[in-house]
Amino acid sequence: MSLLIKYLALCWFRNDPADLIPSTSFMWKTVVFYLVSGIIVESLIADPADGTLEVLLRTIMAFTSISVLLLTIKKWPRFNQLFTAIFICENFIMTLAIITEAMYFLMVMKHYEYAEELSIGLGVLLVGWYLAIVSYILRQLFMFRMSISIIFAFSYFVLTYGIPMMFMDM
Repeated sequence: MSLLIKYLALCWFRNDPADLIPSTSFMWKTVVFYLVSGIIVESLIADPADGTLEVLLRTIMAFTSISVLLLTIKKWPRFNQLFTAIFICENFIMTLAIITEAMYFLMVMKHYEYAEELSIGLGVLLVGWYLAIVSYILRQLFMFRMSISIIFAFSYFVLTYGIPMMFMDM
């Protein structure tokens, strides 16, 4: 539990991911949570079968993107640290996205006039926060310049969310 709390501190830009050493079991539990929470969110938005496929594609793209980055910069031993750090924070953001979806549903049921605007605003905030977290993790773990970290974080986001979304639209 203390390791989880240390990883969650990354979401608040505390701790150094280089100091966090996850076990393989911890990493795989993180992946399972990611799959379950992602399927819940996507099933609320789209067809459950399509949502499940999209989450699986995102997971594959995440593994691939992180692997390519680490092989390119010759830092493969950092795979578990980077993957777990990103996925723990992504799980945190995904949990907030589930809460946002539930709030949107309740606001629609209560006929709240600005339900859609509020939901979209919270979604944009969560995406921005997510990009900042991934950028922070990359910067701390590899000592990248801020601009490089932001570019890599945005690229990771496009690869893990954009490509599966485009694939699903075909």
